Amino acid sequence: MKKNKDPNYIAKLEKAIAEKYGHTTIQNPMSFWDDEKEELHKEQIAKLKEKQNKLDEQNEKVEVNGVLISKKLLNRESENRACPVCSIYSFNPKDDVYMKKFECCYKCWVQWVEEREERWKTGWRPNNGNNT
Repeated sequence: MKKNKDPNYIAKLEKAIAEKYGHTTIQNPMSFWDDEKEELHKEQIAKLKEKQNKLDEQNEKVEVNGVLISKKLLNRESENRACPVCSIYSFNPKDDVYMKKFECCYKCWVQWVEEREERWKTGWRPNNGNNT
């Protein structure tokens, strides 16, 4: 490695950088920092820490019968995804709509409810009456 013996090397280098990229590129970043920016930075750090704490709490694992399970799954009320008419378990989002409105899956809605919504709303179900 060659050692540079020129005592003005750094000054020349800064001058060349300033000419090529602008004068602000050679400034010390602390020269642009003030108390207002410091307070804003502290607020942002606090918000980030709060958000991280919430994520950590949601992802916390609890041991249940020797198995680690996410704590958020234990706190959440389980949603019934099985159709009460045909007993088919479904993750289809389309079935969710019909389960909420008609208490049956889409397939059962097509077979039993479509065009007969009034009868369905009065409580008729295929397994508690005749299937006509």
